[in-house]
Order: sequence, then structure tokens, then C-alpha cells
Amino acid sequence: MTNTQVKIDVWSDYVCPFCYLEQPLLARIEEEFAGAVEITWRAFELRPAPEPTLDPQGEYLRDIWARAVYPMAAQRGMTLRLPPVQPRSRRAHEAVAFARARGKAAELNEALFQAFFVRGDDIGELDIILRHAAGLGLDEAALRRALNEEAYRDEVLADEELARTLGLSAVPAMTVRSANDPIESAVMLAGAQPYESVRKVMERFAGTVSKFK
Repeated sequence: MTNTQVKIDVWSDYVCPFCYLEQPLLARIEEEFAGAVEITWRAFELRPAPEPTLDPQGEYLRDIWARAVYPMAAQRGMTLRLPPVQPRSRRAHEAVAFARARGKAAELNEALFQAFFVRGDDIGELDIILRHAAGLGLDEAALRRALNEEAYRDEVLADEELARTLGLSAVPAMTVRSANDPIESAVMLAGAQPYESVRKVMERFAGTVSKFK
């Protein structure tokens, strides 16, 4: 039986390295607050169609990775590489919505981040998404059908509309609130956060970690 007292909603995009860099931090929060916190990853497309995607070999990406991504990855003990492609992410978000309905959202979320930032897979390609989903035991045929029919499009768009309503315009971004409070009353944290900052906000709602050990 869980004793959820705090809800964290995280808006992210699968083409955002800083979003992936938040994963170990949030996994640590989830472990240390043992059942007292519920974390939901929400969709946010940084460059939805028809906005052009970034040049994977362009100066902008090379510069920001050299200045910020690689140093933060080293600090957090993670190994990332600049992907050779910059795909659309709508399908990936829809696939995770499909997985959420089957209790596998966290697993596919992590798998897609790793596929893109560790192996350089083109996660905009249907077959790539299906392969990673099937590896988690998800029904490949059902997912293919859902993606072709855009069955989870509205769920993705609802996440993005909620972000706009809350005034969130970039990712990563997260809200932290009491489980009984509306999301509009949540504390908002923008950008990649250090563990201590998230933990401090958590304790405002859940008390000290030792209470949940």
C-alpha cells in the first residue's frame, strides 16, 4: 500500500539532453522518499511540426553540448553523446502515453532517452520506437496501430496545453505539490535542477526523508 503525499509532474522532451540528465536525480528522490512521492513525466515538444528541427551538426548544438551538456553529464556520472539526428518527438511521446496505460511509462521513458542520447537512435522512426517498446514486453502490433491512428495524440496535446496554462515555456520543468492540492498551487522549478533543490522542496510537503524509511 502506498502513502503518496507529494506529486511531481515533469515536462520533458526526448530531444532535450537536460531532460535526460534529470532522470537520476528524480530516481534518487523516488528511492529516498520511498512510496511518498508519485512522479509523472509529461510531454513537451520543443520543436513541433512545422517548426524546423535543429541541425545535428550545427554550431549551436556543438557549442551548448561543449559548454553545458558534457560538463553536467560528467558531474552527474552519466555518459551522453551528441546524437547524429534531430528528429520530431511527437511519436515518442505518444508511445509513452500508450505505455502509461499499460503500466510501462517509466520504463519506455528511460529506454527512449537512452536510445537517443547513448546509442544515437532516430527515435522519430516508427520501427525504432516499436523495437524499444517490444523489448519491454509491450504489444508491438497494438502500439503500431495506436501510433498510425494517433490514438494518444490528444493526451500529448493535453500535457502541452497544461504546460502553457501553467506558464511553462521550456524544458525540463517540474511542479511539486501536495497530493491533495491542485496542480495550479504547485511549486514550479524550471531548468535542470540540482538534487538538493528538489529535495528541499519535497521536504516542505513530505517532511524529512527519515519519516518514510
